[in-house]
Amino acid sequence: MPDEIVVKEQCHGKARVRVARVWRGDGKDHEFVEWTISIILSSDCIPAYSAGDNSSIVATDSIKNTVYALAKLCHQPVSIETFGIKLASHFLDTYKEVTGACVSLVQNNWERVSIDGIPHQHGFKLGSQKRTAEITISRDKSSVDVVSGFTDLSLLKTTKSGFEGFIRDKFTLLPEVRERLLASTVTAKWRYARKPSCYTGTYDKVTRTLFETFFGPSKSGVYSPSVQNTLYLMAQEVLRSVPEVSSIELNMPNLHFLPVNMPTVGVKFDHDVYLPTSEPHGSIQACLARKTLTSKL
Repeated sequence: MPDEIVVKEQCHGKARVRVARVWRGDGKDHEFVEWTISIILSSDCIPAYSAGDNSSIVATDSIKNTVYALAKLCHQPVSIETFGIKLASHFLDTYKEVTGACVSLVQNNWERVSIDGIPHQHGFKLGSQKRTAEITISRDKSSVDVVSGFTDLSLLKTTKSGFEGFIRDKFTLLPEVRERLLASTVTAKWRYARKPSCYTGTYDKVTRTLFETFFGPSKSGVYSPSVQNTLYLMAQEVLRSVPEVSSIELNMPNLHFLPVNMPTVGVKFDHDVYLPTSEPHGSIQACLARKTLTSKL
């Protein structure tokens, strides 16, 4: 007798829904956001796979349209975390078939411009760093899992970095150095132990803490013996400074700037001329967490 075939796992949703929202106050500064949103629903729709019965499916077109409808209903500026919670909750409250919802959001970094030192009422420029969030809610809503973060934050310092004492073998060519450039394009994700009073305020505090720890004091800086150690100190300081955060994951590729040394043509390296490279690059990542990780959102 042949084995019974079952659907072990399944989900469906809508990916890369793009939406922009403007809030225009009477005589006040305009607020603008641009989001790319992906939504995954877990639901009791096995017959759609096994029998072609679509009666329990939430159409992905309906999922897409919900994004625009709920954006319209946000009459005041909201964080991506708050909007993601609204979206996930909507699908659970509206469709009895839905057992869980995961909403991933990416916010483009539109920054207000200043003209003659005065912030512009309705002018913005696009930066590189992108804010992110991922919201996961189950049917019983016993917990709301919120992960905030960012991508594409490029950082570089021109001194106060080295790399020594690593394992050497017959394939090792890398010299030990106490003076080098340190550069990385950082991706960060942090999970909340409890709901912060303001998601955007907490995002700003985490980002500022990472900045300050990476660079150190403005005049003296801080020495980095490795990307690994700098990553650890950055994450550790976030956990010490932001009690709402229960864990933080950092991905910090080591972007290499190679010394240019051509003494035969009069170009002798003196920590001044480098060849920038983007690949291959070192890959360094770690997650630091508090021992107690119970979410209280």
